[in-house]
Amino acid sequence: MKMHITHAAGRYLVTGYGPSWVEINQARHEASLILTPALITPWEAISIETLAAEHFAPVVELAPEVLLLGTGSRQRFPPIPLLRPLIEAGIGYEVMDTAAACRTYNILMADGRHVAAALIIQGNS
Repeated sequence: MKMHITHAAGRYLVTGYGPSWVEINQARHEASLILTPALITPWEAISIETLAAEHFAPVVELAPEVLLLGTGSRQRFPPIPLLRPLIEAGIGYEVMDTAAACRTYNILMADGRHVAAALIIQGNS
């Protein structure tokens, strides 16, 4: 799906997404990533089933106000103990499917919030 807004004054914006990709500022990404308005970085999480607490260490280092966890094509909640690093760091989080995380990220980013999205991108997730 293509998003309507196509630029955001030097910030990273989700401009499209599909089942196995996310487009950021018109560049397609086909692997899991962490996204903030100022940063795109690869993320080692490849599926909700293999997600571990250690995968959240890069997010904790970024210290966002809120993390949007995109779990693939369906919303799937990870076990709460995996989210402990976020809880201990005082980072709010929302769990949603990756498409919803992309849309929500754009809204919060445009509103000037210190948001991060950790997006699991997987063919048939």
